[in-house]
Amino acid sequence: MPVARPETSDARVIVHVDMDCFYVQVEQRKQPELRGLPSAVVQYNEWQGGGLIAVSYEARKCGVKRSMRGDEAKAACPQIQLVQVPVARGKADLNLYRSAGSEVVSILAKSGKCERASIDEVYLDLTDAAESMLADAPPESLELIDEEVLKSHILGMNREDGDDFKESVRNWICREDADRRDKLLSCGIIIVAELRKQVLKETEFTCSAGIAHNKMLAKLASGMNKPAQQTVVPYAAVQELLSSLPIKKMKQLGGKLGTSLQTDLGVDTVGDLLQFSETKLQEHYGVNTGTWLWNIARGISGEEVQGRLLPKSHGSGKTFPGPRALKSLSTVQHWLNQLSEELSERLGSDLEQNKRIASTLTLHASAFRSKDSDSHKKFPSKSCPMRYGVTKIQEDAFNLFQAALREYMGSFGIKPQGNKLETWRITGLSVSASKIVDIPSGTSSIMRYFQSQPTVPSRSADGCVQGNVAMTASASEGCSEQRSTETQAAMPEVDTGVTYTLPNFENQDKDIDLVSEKDVVSCPSNEATDVSTQSESNKGTQTKRIGRKMNNSKEKNRGMPSIVDIFKNYNATPPSKQETQEDSTVSSASKRAKLSSSSHNSQVNQEVEESRETDWGYKTDEIDQSVFDELPVEIQRELRSFLRTNKQFNTGKSKGDGSTSSIAHYFPPLNR
Repeated sequence: MPVARPETSDARVIVHVDMDCFYVQVEQRKQPELRGLPSAVVQYNEWQGGGLIAVSYEARKCGVKRSMRGDEAKAACPQIQLVQVPVARGKADLNLYRSAGSEVVSILAKSGKCERASIDEVYLDLTDAAESMLADAPPESLELIDEEVLKSHILGMNREDGDDFKESVRNWICREDADRRDKLLSCGIIIVAELRKQVLKETEFTCSAGIAHNKMLAKLASGMNKPAQQTVVPYAAVQELLSSLPIKKMKQLGGKLGTSLQTDLGVDTVGDLLQFSETKLQEHYGVNTGTWLWNIARGISGEEVQGRLLPKSHGSGKTFPGPRALKSLSTVQHWLNQLSEELSERLGSDLEQNKRIASTLTLHASAFRSKDSDSHKKFPSKSCPMRYGVTKIQEDAFNLFQAALREYMGSFGIKPQGNKLETWRITGLSVSASKIVDIPSGTSSIMRYFQSQPTVPSRSADGCVQGNVAMTASASEGCSEQRSTETQAAMPEVDTGVTYTLPNFENQDKDIDLVSEKDVVSCPSNEATDVSTQSESNKGTQTKRIGRKMNNSKEKNRGMPSIVDIFKNYNATPPSKQETQEDSTVSSASKRAKLSSSSHNSQVNQEVEESRETDWGYKTDEIDQSVFDELPVEIQRELRSFLRTNKQFNTGKSKGDGSTSSIAHYFPPLNR
């Protein structure tokens, strides 16, 4: 079956940069005497010499592999130099390597859209740079081409016996009759070679690169010729590359899907997929997966470079193989505390350096039952809203683990009772923070006080970040039934004012309550039913809320309540004990209802004037009019009109001390 070729307009220059045995290079930069010697970086665990996590090319020539232990490596290569990875909190500390990877990213990002895929690999979209070079200085016009460019490996390049390799590369790059896609790749070859030289000069690290028209092909090409080389995949060579590529070598086909292709369809290489129609693949694996398989068999991928320099998540994990498997809740809690401490440190660094916050905490674990034939059942992952601060993360992680353990043991028909040593073993633990978003810079808009957006955490005196992001139904699901008695005691319900949180109107077929954001944050179980119950139970307290239920679609679609309505229902200062008692006998609810009425008769205006000092706690003339510019135009008009209407009642009255206040003064502080 002929390979379908995408349209010319789809041609892009995509690069996958892969650092060469990166951990070893980082250690060699610290200890230059290791350069040129067979070396390897090993885990902190000293059992049988530690596990190898990175092996230099000199050691690989001696038969050393990354799957070996240190003792095995020494047996295969007696002169090998083993360097232990840094250790912190009883586990490997990779911060040294992350920082080194950031150095490389900062150099590559100057040339085009850059996506950091891991500690030691980066994707680049150099289409714009290649287009500019093709317009200003096309390769065929260059008199001199750098030696590094001429070392490039070009798949499918025609070369006669006896032809000089570098001269063949030069001829391919400088072809005047080449189509536009190949000319763009030629420009990409020159740009990438220069970038790799720049990385070596500034960081002392070598890297290899794959250059193609999409991420999938670039990824495959980058590992074909290492170290310190680059490989190019023109469209004409796609079939050659994929025809003999083992199906398990393709990204996302190394697991169950790849196994199914082998056993059900007899597919051993990516090229074997060409014999199946798109309809046939869809019948076996569904519409989306079937179409994806049909495309990758032809080298087609629409995945774009994301333009992300920072990681999209943070995680900390540890494995406990064999006899080191965890057997009790106390040991699990100990290691979760260590992992949570590292995660909190990384989150704090990200907040400080990049002004970003994470909103979801997730726990993953691997486990087995020692005396059960069904022990292959997967240990469930659990998530909940992220709370900043080491203690909070530790507490939430352990609660998530206990909920997952109950579910895991329940799948065997047995409910765990305490620490039963013979029932379960944990072979891996990890905690991760995801859904990371930027904190808006500068002064926040007043609209944030009325929207259910993530609350920006603030730093306390001990340096911990306080506060939660707004919970969602999906995020809070994993936290159900996980708050311990101690957690509830540590989170008392104390309302200091009225905080309004607008509902999400996307789900139009459900009743929606306007409740205090404080109620949501303080809810131990994070369940919606608990929120409404707490709102009802607090009606007798001094905090005044809007708890109005919106039952019809017309009312739901009104959007944000009028800012004037909020002023009318607002009590700027907490009432005294005596006032609270008086409130129980005087119908203040009736009074507020009159204030929010749409009627504009004189009786209502008189009540507004009378309630100015008691219910609002501010004088109209003291408001700084300049801050209104921050409001939307329609609210500016409404609020200015409202203040002009009521200013007539202030005639003849003094302005007090003459001080002016920001409009933010008249709103309660954000719940931290």
